[in-house]
Amino acid sequence: MKKKEVKKDILEEKLLKGLSLAYERMIVQKRKNNQKIVVRRGGKIVTINP
Repeated sequence: MKKKEVKKDILEEKLLKGLSLAYERMIVQKRKNNQKIVVRRGGKIVTINP
């Protein structure tokens, strides 16, 4: 059981790190192309100009 839990934790950590990296790259690309960024704030969908 311990090995499965450790593997699960490692996988979760890698996934979160990958998502964070992808988000940062998306922000850079949006700024480079001067495109709007769509996010959710307070239950509402809003657009942000870079």
